[in-house]
Amino acid sequence: MSQDKHITIQQAAEIIKDGSSLTFSGFTIWRRPFAIVYELIRQYRKNLHLIEVNGGPQTEFLVGAGCVDIWESCWVGHELYGKYGANLSRKVADKEIIVEDYSHAEMLFRFVAGASGAPYAVTQTSLGTDIHNPEYDMLGKAGLRDGKRIAKEKYVFTEDPFFDGGQVVHVPAAKVDVALLCVQQVGEEGTVRVDGQFYSDPEVARAADITIVMAEEIVPEEYLRRNADQNTIASFEVDHIVQCPYGAHPTGMFGHYDVDGPFLKDFYSGTRTQEGYDAFAKEWIHGLDHHSYLEKLGWPRILKMRANSALNFCPREKKGGN
Repeated sequence: MSQDKHITIQQAAEIIKDGSSLTFSGFTIWRRPFAIVYELIRQYRKNLHLIEVNGGPQTEFLVGAGCVDIWESCWVGHELYGKYGANLSRKVADKEIIVEDYSHAEMLFRFVAGASGAPYAVTQTSLGTDIHNPEYDMLGKAGLRDGKRIAKEKYVFTEDPFFDGGQVVHVPAAKVDVALLCVQQVGEEGTVRVDGQFYSDPEVARAADITIVMAEEIVPEEYLRRNADQNTIASFEVDHIVQCPYGAHPTGMFGHYDVDGPFLKDFYSGTRTQEGYDAFAKEWIHGLDHHSYLEKLGWPRILKMRANSALNFCPREKKGGN
């Protein structure tokens, strides 16, 4: 009999302590674990260190709430619903947060190294660009490169010793305390099945010390084993599971519901000041749990986002535009 991995949203948030390093599933505005992100904000988590292949709305919510001290990634924003991360930009300008900038490819390579148990990845990505300027080693300037959870160096340059291919750069593996994943299905023992693009989910799950999977539904392992080739992450790589329908809102869940564009637009336009963020959080986060959050959204709005099972998206809603 396998260990029971079921936990609640509240228990999932409690696993993430102040000062933890954290990463997420999904990509930009898709499959972000918002139900747990909201709970972290309600529990007033502090000093988090986000290490992400790319940022998104979950980054902006946590940063605006003052939960984050360090952010390592390449980009943050809401795609067409808010081109850049206004909360992160404000916090950087006020010197309240450290940003460590890597290229998108370098961030992915860092997670591949972490997932493989390697200390670093080797690449020629971004050579010749200003992204490798040592003046931008912000963790180094802050004196935080201890060689433990944070690498002693941001980059190390060397020459290709095998094929005389010229200069290469070593980028440190991503070492993360907790990975929060939001997916369509997880088995009772932790097997993950992601429909559609799975992005860097397998790498972030393997790179983290603890992996928590929140799913639209928990299904029997026997069901997932019938077509094992469709599974994304093995059960032994998952520590805890949470069942939470609509847990990715306001981001989308392929095959289940679309991105809530108006919600993200309102967040982006209304939280460019701290006062605006605080008002938004008071209305949509504090004093609620996931069920009351869905009740506040209302079933007409929720059903309006529901995906057509044949098309995997909602054909009733216009995509893009202003």
